[in-house]
Amino acid sequence: MPSRLITRRNALLTGASAVAAPFVVTTPSFGQTGPIKIAGLVSLTGSGSPFGPNNRIAHQAVVDQVNAAGGLLGRKVEYLSEDDQTNAEAGVRGARKLIDVDKVSALMSVWASAVGTAVLPLCWENKVMMLAISAADTIAELPHQGYFVRTQPHTVLQAKQFAKFILAQNAKSAYLIMPQTPFTESVLKTIREDVEPKGVKVGTAVIDNKKTSFRSEIDEMVRANPDIFMMGGYVGENIVMAKDLFRAGYKGKVMGFAYGIVPAFIDGAGKEAAEGIYSIADPSPAFDSSAYTKLKALVKKDQLDTFMCQAYDHANLAILSMAKGKDATGTTIRDNIRKISGNNESGVVVDNALDGLKLIAEGKEIKYSGASGPCKFADNGNIIEVAFRTAQVKDGKLVQVQM
Repeated sequence: MPSRLITRRNALLTGASAVAAPFVVTTPSFGQTGPIKIAGLVSLTGSGSPFGPNNRIAHQAVVDQVNAAGGLLGRKVEYLSEDDQTNAEAGVRGARKLIDVDKVSALMSVWASAVGTAVLPLCWENKVMMLAISAADTIAELPHQGYFVRTQPHTVLQAKQFAKFILAQNAKSAYLIMPQTPFTESVLKTIREDVEPKGVKVGTAVIDNKKTSFRSEIDEMVRANPDIFMMGGYVGENIVMAKDLFRAGYKGKVMGFAYGIVPAFIDGAGKEAAEGIYSIADPSPAFDSSAYTKLKALVKKDQLDTFMCQAYDHANLAILSMAKGKDATGTTIRDNIRKISGNNESGVVVDNALDGLKLIAEGKEIKYSGASGPCKFADNGNIIEVAFRTAQVKDGKLVQVQM
């Protein structure tokens, strides 16, 4: 982004904060300096499409709620979104539009790791905050200058859940197949390191996710006859592998990442092929939290997946950070997000933007605790304190089970 445009934008925002009215709950009355813009870079098509539409609904619901109560810093909040198509090239195009043209302060709920890896440099170069789901460990290692937090547990933590499951089943052998992703190497390495010292023999294969059949890889796995097979793809690859697996007559236990074992997978693979497969490393929403209850009422849904909960938290965190810093820039979000979230042990606990805005306007400290969990972040942006759950396909439905 040209430096001239940054200077003009900052000047506009500085002017806005100088005349900002205090937060008003019941009287929508917006200033004349234009809306504060935040955006979702969501997966409406591709492998992430089972989740992106719900994420967008959660973002918009929070923004509508805040605008109905008077807005933020005396201004209307405008929500925009782009479809990243669950691929890096489309994600960069969408991010460039949102950053360069729309001038947003935050990109929220970036789902795929490949997209997050490609887009994060655009964020820190343009001082735009990324509140992400993308789980690849390598993303937090980028020089993001603090313009990054994520609510999804990173992939090493997820890999450790697979290792824990393998050991809990008393397996003597395991076979792991994954497509090439930014986190494939770290996941396979972590599982090996955790289970091989306990006597588990591990075989691995990395597949080309552009293939229409993985029969040769599945046949090789079946010949190895492992006790447990990890089908480590997204929904599309898992559907293909499950059908090949069913035809091959494999009788061992099968497990996959929670994001790849979802109702869309069961529908695509078919009830018989999907039956008995385990869903591992699913970060559990905070089912017992008041935030989860409020989100259900807000979006009028009885069941919420973890990604919709995280999207709700992203929107609340971005808005409350800007209120805390009394400015509407990505830098303000970066500098204040740990002052209003689970990191702030001395704050009054809040579970939604409206309550938080009222307390901030009264000069009080707050501690946002969300629908996905406490929302506490390490210095590198990783989430701290995550609860996992395990599920299994039974009679065509995902049922929570004990590991």
